Amino acid sequence: MFHRWSNSHKDQEDESLKQKSKINELRNVIGPLSGRSLQYCTDACLRRYLEARSWNVDKSKKMLEETLKWRSAYKPEEIRWNEVAIESETGKLYRANFRDRQGRTVLILRPGMQNTKSIENQLRHLVYIIENAIINLPEGQEEMAWLIDFTGWSISNSVPIKTARETINILQNHYPERLAIAFLYNPPRIFEAFWKIVKYFIDAKTFQKVKFVYPKNLESVELMRSYFDDVNLPTDFGGKAMLKYDHQEFSSLMAQDDVKTASFWGLNDKHQAATNGHHGAEVVPEPIGLVPPAV
Repeated sequence: MFHRWSNSHKDQEDESLKQKSKINELRNVIGPLSGRSLQYCTDACLRRYLEARSWNVDKSKKMLEETLKWRSAYKPEEIRWNEVAIESETGKLYRANFRDRQGRTVLILRPGMQNTKSIENQLRHLVYIIENAIINLPEGQEEMAWLIDFTGWSISNSVPIKTARETINILQNHYPERLAIAFLYNPPRIFEAFWKIVKYFIDAKTFQKVKFVYPKNLESVELMRSYFDDVNLPTDFGGKAMLKYDHQEFSSLMAQDDVKTASFWGLNDKHQAATNGHHGAEVVPEPIGLVPPAV
């Protein structure tokens, strides 16, 4: 038994050395970086891009360079809550106040509660929440879990296919290996037609992480509950937690996190109660301890 353990341990060490070598190789072929790009490209970050491209350095390099170009133009770390707060007024997308069994950050999505028309701002809101989820990942965790409630969803309030494709592109290409699991809870039958089109935009690895859950399908319910404690899982998802979204409370939390984000990226933020006609938190909190995102 000791011999088997010894071999297994050696195999793990060899694999770790191979991966470290690949990470160094990717860093070398990317070349010198500076500013936020340098800050973004940690070893953990490079590892995620390599994993997303099956450890092919050339493909990982191309993917990472496209992300750095996107981040330079889109500036996701500069989006602030008061710019996108209107998107969250109905609670259609927010970070939950509980984690899954592995301690991962959980996002709750309610696509049936769409409340705005601006596709551009909807995408900015999504990117903002993803960045916020990353900041709030506990040490050692790099992935998050999604819970998607389809109550009230219909074709009439669904996003256009073009927008769905753009959303998937951002998530897959610029946030690789960030999704641990996504549970689509009780989608209506008409969603199947929408899904048949959208699924072709999703890569095979991500596709395997998307799980449909139906209350009458015990196997799917048990799979979801293997990721969440019943006491934390909201009743809307068949759990025991009475969870109600409070926009004012969430806005206050996001205002605090904006301070963390600005501090991490070295930004000199000037928070305001509201800009561009969007409502933010009324009180700007004092800076709190920095929690660097696992990027």
